Amino acid sequence: MKEEHTTDITGEQQAFHDAYDTTLHYLRTRQHISKQKLIDVEGELYHLTVYEGQDWGGRGVLKNAEIQGQIYAYLAFINEMKKEQGL
Repeated sequence: MKEEHTTDITGEQQAFHDAYDTTLHYLRTRQHISKQKLIDVEGELYHLTVYEGQDWGGRGVLKNAEIQGQIYAYLAFINEMKKEQGL
């Protein structure tokens, strides 16, 4: 279930939206198949942010946008989990 985005966005914005949509769909699907613990998903987010900070080689704007999209998807999913758990 991909969300529609306008066609007049940059490649960087498209990379962000694609990564966000794909990652959020993956997380929701995985949760539906096998319930995840909040602490485990937060741990995955932590490691993703560590990876984001390891840009010593200069990975470029598209890859950075993709990683940002993944991070925001994790944050959105964690917020969903917390709401479901009443936290």
